[in-house]
Amino acid sequence: MYRFLLTRQWVILTLLGLVLIPVMIKLGFWQFHRHQHKVAQNAQIARNLAATPVPVTELAAVDRTLPQGDMWRRVTATGTYDTAHEVVVRQRTAADEQTIGYYVLTPLVLADGKAVVVNRGWIPAGDDLTKFPHVPAAPTGTLTVTGRMMVDETTAVSGIKDTKGLPPRQVMLINSRQQAKRVGRPMLGGYIEQTAPQTKDNSPELVPEPDHDSIGPHMAYAVQWWLFAAAVPVGWVVLVRRERRDRLTAAARETTAAEQPERTEPAEPVSAPADPDDGEGGDNDNGTKAADAAATGAVGGEPVARTAAAPD
Repeated sequence: MYRFLLTRQWVILTLLGLVLIPVMIKLGFWQFHRHQHKVAQNAQIARNLAATPVPVTELAAVDRTLPQGDMWRRVTATGTYDTAHEVVVRQRTAADEQTIGYYVLTPLVLADGKAVVVNRGWIPAGDDLTKFPHVPAAPTGTLTVTGRMMVDETTAVSGIKDTKGLPPRQVMLINSRQQAKRVGRPMLGGYIEQTAPQTKDNSPELVPEPDHDSIGPHMAYAVQWWLFAAAVPVGWVVLVRRERRDRLTAAARETTAAEQPERTEPAEPVSAPADPDDGEGGDNDNGTKAADAAATGAVGGEPVARTAAAPD
């Protein structure tokens, strides 16, 4: 009774289920790995933010990519700002994560002549995006900056397109190698996200500390995908049993209908011939006979010839 599984409809349905199960399992593990990455990242952020600040030269060096393990480490850097080579980064959000504006990047020249890029914070975009915006002046003289060490941004990692042909002194990515070419001075790999000293009137607005408490919905998504994968074979069995039950019911009805005798229509009643001696039937027959006798001119059973009288 399971031969219906070989029909085209059921073969396609079964193959579809066999494809969906491993796909859903894989998607579940993908979300689970994202959950693990988020948990590990939060732990790293919390650990590095709690560490004692170290001189930037202990973590960063010229032409060296900052290791991922040193990201968000607190560092200090002492030097003077090179405002002549200051640039802004387009399409960045404020602390409210809604208002679009710029990040202000200013090279900080160290005592040995090398420089490190410092993200001094966020400013609003203004009305004219084709011109260099008004940027609050950087402190003059020698100062010590404290901040979080960050990895250079690239299109592959950040997903931000490095658009060319921008207005002067505007960039899309925070990248120390690009800034080294512009400035013509050796730059330490990575950049500092400034946290101190606090800027006057909070302008530029310092970049807030990254969120390292939320783990996101990735684990819930993973469980959902795995439940979907488990539901596919269960649903397949339910559908098979229902199809088999429906087919058995239909077959039983057909068998019952075949066993019932065919109904025949009753025959039309046949009337008996009328008795010549009864009622109206006898009178009719007598009348008919009399008419026949008159027509033939029979007298006493013998026919009588009739001749026309000859004219005189």
